[in-house]
Amino acid sequence: MILITYMIPIIIVLTILLIMLVVIYNRLIKLRNNRKNAFADIDVQLTQRHDLIPQLVESVKGYMKHESSVLTRITEARSTALGASSINEKITAENQLTTALGGLKIAVEAYPELKANTNFIQLQEEISDVENKLAAARRYFNSATKEYNNAAETFPSNLVAGFFNFSKEEMFEIDNNQREDMETPPKVNFDS
Repeated sequence: MILITYMIPIIIVLTILLIMLVVIYNRLIKLRNNRKNAFADIDVQLTQRHDLIPQLVESVKGYMKHESSVLTRITEARSTALGASSINEKITAENQLTTALGGLKIAVEAYPELKANTNFIQLQEEISDVENKLAAARRYFNSATKEYNNAAETFPSNLVAGFFNFSKEEMFEIDNNQREDMETPPKVNFDS
């Protein structure tokens, strides 16, 4: 009788701990899947961007004969991005592609006849639209990643996360080259 009296509270405590473990584990799974789903949204936008890049490169080739290194960097960065398999590899490859596309934007400034080409203008508008959608998808992905990372690193869920190998995940942030470009003020010329 005394043994049963001591066993009931122990069974209740173990049951509560088991329920907490299951709840925390399931929450971590949901957050990890939410992050993967958020990246799937980014993948859709990246695919659209990758499809537009060859058209953009082709429309620019005739005008930019002296800028072949810019076009080569874009083509190589696109190939790397298409070959990336993990989320972290894709983030790195896409940052390189974004930097290469930034180089194209700078090079285009020297070709006013290209900037007036309707085909090029339409492609630029499409890419700009995709870039805006991509920025929104990145914000959502980073939000999902932050929520997952917070759950994986805060107590008591960090104990469950550590036991089941849920680790901190990488955000989709711009690289240092892009940050420097964004911090450099644009040059405005009213003479043309």
